[in-house]
Amino acid sequence: MAAPDPVIRIHPADDVVIARQQLLSGARIESCGITVSGLVPPGHKVAVRALRRGDPVRRYNQVIGTAKADISPGQHVHTHNLEFASFAREGEVGADVKPTAYEAEPATFQGIVREEPWRKGRVATRNYIGVLTSVNCSATAARAIADHFRGDALAAWPNVDGVVALTHGAGCATASDGEPLQLLRRTLGGYARHANFAAVLVVGLGCETNQINGLLEQESLSTGASLHTFNIQETGGTAKTVRHGIELVRWMLDDANRVQRRPVPAKHLMVGLQCGGSDGYSGISANPALGAAVDRLVRHGGTAILSETPEIYGGEHLLTRRAVSPQVAGKLMSRIRWWERYVERNDGSMDNNPSAGNKAGGLTTILEKSLGAIAKSGTTNLVDVVEYAETVRAQGLVYMDTPGYDPVSATGQVAGGANLICFTTGRGSAYGCAPSPSLKLSTNTALWQRQEDDIDINCGDIVDGSASVDEVGERIFRRMLATASGERTKSEQHGYGQNEFVPWVLGATM
Repeated sequence: MAAPDPVIRIHPADDVVIARQQLLSGARIESCGITVSGLVPPGHKVAVRALRRGDPVRRYNQVIGTAKADISPGQHVHTHNLEFASFAREGEVGADVKPTAYEAEPATFQGIVREEPWRKGRVATRNYIGVLTSVNCSATAARAIADHFRGDALAAWPNVDGVVALTHGAGCATASDGEPLQLLRRTLGGYARHANFAAVLVVGLGCETNQINGLLEQESLSTGASLHTFNIQETGGTAKTVRHGIELVRWMLDDANRVQRRPVPAKHLMVGLQCGGSDGYSGISANPALGAAVDRLVRHGGTAILSETPEIYGGEHLLTRRAVSPQVAGKLMSRIRWWERYVERNDGSMDNNPSAGNKAGGLTTILEKSLGAIAKSGTTNLVDVVEYAETVRAQGLVYMDTPGYDPVSATGQVAGGANLICFTTGRGSAYGCAPSPSLKLSTNTALWQRQEDDIDINCGDIVDGSASVDEVGERIFRRMLATASGERTKSEQHGYGQNEFVPWVLGATM
């Protein structure tokens, strides 16, 4: 086989190409007719034409920033000569909407169908017992309850995946009404209802702002065989609370162990899309390959949730063009405007991203990062926009407004119903998301070889030139089905998931 071109050109109109490998000064790139000037790291950009200071710079045939100095062909393009700039987006609502060609014979996976009246028909990909907390003060007791069932303690219940404590640092020192408390309760309610929990305990302290009765009322939850609540003050202290929790979990395990997996159509799969530790290859390999898998999932009747609003900023016009109605597009733009006001109130800026690791990997501006991040959503129509941790009811591609911080974002997606997470990374993020399994996808082969211990699928074959985006997309889709059927991910094998439950905290801490 001939060696692949040392650079990747994404679109003929682009002003830059992406280095497949370390480029040395003086190297001739015949495909572009340029000579490299200076060292260019893998994943970074090289100019293919002369650019004057103030000129827009294009990648993906989209503006990723403005030249802040004159740039010659062959020069490295990065933070020293490229900067964020506002520009008018061309986002004609619905311009790219197209009919969905649903598969005549939808794919299936081996799921767990829940039979309780309040969630009848919802399908699980895992079978956990959950221990939730109303407030930070009950976190230690909740963890002690879950820790009792580590190791061989579950040997008598082989159909149960584990007992997990999902604790947080909020629940008090906030207003007793208003959005911050409502948001926390909505998140906890989404987890309490989640299909991947066979049963849930909610442990409180007793005097917290987030009273358990208030949580149940807001979220229309009722205690019963699959939902128990109690608090430390009424139970008589930490030791008695832990013993009581252990007794309840033992009782719950017998019922949870009776479940059986059975074939269900892929329409019951809801996948949260995440990317973290991105690099210059994210928008070339793992993200578009995940997008190809999303297109397949939607054709088979399933649902995907795109999120991380600060990390679609500058590319939102590409989503409104796929919105099925002006109302859906309007909801997305409303959340964009909310974020602009939010960061301004907090003396921030929407362009204070990419992170240091993203920049080291070749990303320069939030515009560039956003364009690559949106590729995770494929080409399918945008059918709905929901707020953080809101229950997702539509089928197809749904947008959920979340921060860009991965644990907070994925927590919202799971609260909304995601029973699987797909997480792309170019730098090597270590992440899991109980109770929903998380598949990790590497953007480049060097990362895969270095950190295979944490990565489930290598998408670097696309950069290497040995596989197409569509081929890797098919591989990801099949792995989604296998994971939903019970195949364990690398993060599950390492025990990730409990510490990554991070509800979004809004408002002042009093």
